[in-house]
Amino acid sequence: MLVETFKSKIHRVKVTEAKLNYVGSITIDEALIEAADLFVNQRVQIVNVNNGERLETYVIPGKRGSGVICLNGPAARKVEVGDTVIIIAYGFMEEADARKYEPTVIFPDENNQLS
Repeated sequence: MLVETFKSKIHRVKVTEAKLNYVGSITIDEALIEAADLFVNQRVQIVNVNNGERLETYVIPGKRGSGVICLNGPAARKVEVGDTVIIIAYGFMEEADARKYEPTVIFPDENNQLS
């Protein structure tokens, strides 16, 4: 049986932009995408620490080293620039693998940079 399991997380980054008139998605600094073991176009859950909103969208790459975290399209209505969000990815695994799996979690600094 396949089990949907917490795969990886970018813990507590600041929203740098919100672009309502965009097709949709979340733009994430490419360095953060790689460090968190995310994939371009992967579905992610966004949890807004400031207002409690939760939403799902997909990842698109932003400029490496820029610290960009930009909610695009309708998701832009769920955040304010400066809000703190947590970006969570899940994956499907065999039950035995899920019991042993160690998620990748990164903790960027206050400028959305890796230490």
